[in-house]
Amino acid sequence: MSLRIYNTLSRELEEFSPLHPGQVRMYVCGMTVYDYCHLGHARSMIAFDVVQRWLKVSGFDVTYVRNITDIDDKIIRRAVENGESIRALTDRMIDALHEDADALGIERPTHEPRATDYIPQMLSMIGTLEQKGLAYRSDNGDVNYAVRKFPGYGKLSGKSIDELHAGERVAVLDGKDDPLDPVLWKSAKASEPDEVKWASEFGPGRPGWHIECSAMACELLGETLDIHGGGEDLQFPHHENEIAQSEGATGKPLSNYWMHNGFIVTDNEKMSKSLGNFFLIRDVLKKYDAETIRFFVLRAHYRRPLNYSDVHLDDARASLKRLYTALDLVAPADVKVDWSDPYAARFKAAMDEDFATPEAVAVLFDLAGEVNRTQSAAQAGLLKALGGCVQILQDDPKAFLRAGTTLDEATIQAQIDARAAAKAAKDFAEADRIRKVLLEQGIVLKDSPAGTTWAAAQ
Repeated sequence: MSLRIYNTLSRELEEFSPLHPGQVRMYVCGMTVYDYCHLGHARSMIAFDVVQRWLKVSGFDVTYVRNITDIDDKIIRRAVENGESIRALTDRMIDALHEDADALGIERPTHEPRATDYIPQMLSMIGTLEQKGLAYRSDNGDVNYAVRKFPGYGKLSGKSIDELHAGERVAVLDGKDDPLDPVLWKSAKASEPDEVKWASEFGPGRPGWHIECSAMACELLGETLDIHGGGEDLQFPHHENEIAQSEGATGKPLSNYWMHNGFIVTDNEKMSKSLGNFFLIRDVLKKYDAETIRFFVLRAHYRRPLNYSDVHLDDARASLKRLYTALDLVAPADVKVDWSDPYAARFKAAMDEDFATPEAVAVLFDLAGEVNRTQSAAQAGLLKALGGCVQILQDDPKAFLRAGTTLDEATIQAQIDARAAAKAAKDFAEADRIRKVLLEQGIVLKDSPAGTTWAAAQ
């Protein structure tokens, strides 16, 4: 079975066929760095980390670009509020972004372009659009894109311009010919810091948000991409505008496959800073380990909404411990995955069907059960190797299972030995008392033919 991807543009599952055999060029819209990342950002980063990892497992050479927006109204406002320069704020937030992403086991992209490093490329594309009659200068000094002059506008969202007007309920503003016309170049305002003003043939100013990705994607990956991704909230207007700008400038499709991840929701509302219902990655990491957060995300399909709560994270932690328990009981052999193995074949079939991680995780649980029954080091090795395809189960099992306890190992082992002695003397009441005391202190004992092991309780 070949890899199939749900393409937002066609609204169908399509067999994946890159432009150049064996090579994948993927662009994913990244963060606007004015604040720390929340779990909604983590959802997108993990989703596309899994995509690029699986593409590599499948034998593709992947060039992965995830941009950084480091010039934006929110960034300017936050820097002014903080009394710091734009660069100081964005440098600090980019460092924090890397700390959070690294903690979650997210591989760094091949390229991570900052928008401010690509102003010449943006200006060049804006100039091309103006020459083609797709961009116009307004009385206030801005340069806008004329959406009604691009016949394909609305194809990603599946709506006509008139339908988009009705949905957005917008009014004509700032000298635009149409309220849907995105700003390509924002004229400089006297109240803004000099560091957000660039010279151009259109006058001093800065780029609009949408043109950033069009220019950076084209510069780093070419005029047509294999995969373009991002959160589903970017489908309109951001990605719709990217298509209009890029295809208007080049005359070629911007991307052959469009992928969008679903939201993390709280009380059925999208997690976002504007709604104030967000949880910062670094705050959640103070309560839950990084692998539990990653596993929580993997248990839902990337296109589906994911409900956040401590209960769901606690359940993810307990489920992940079941997998680690299998690896703790049987030391995994170092194996290379044989994709003809029934478990490996099922795992691959799940991942090849639009990166269906819930079904792939279910295979891991079935395999863990088989490891518990057979005590096979080879199967334990396969369990670890398959987990590695989505960057889980790579920790030391004992370290993972025992994390969170305040008792030292020597004290716990002494109690285990005392319990074993009580059982040998047929003093089962004392053995039960020791187990209960340890459980009250957050230690769960597990007896097996190989002896007694322990783990931290939830």
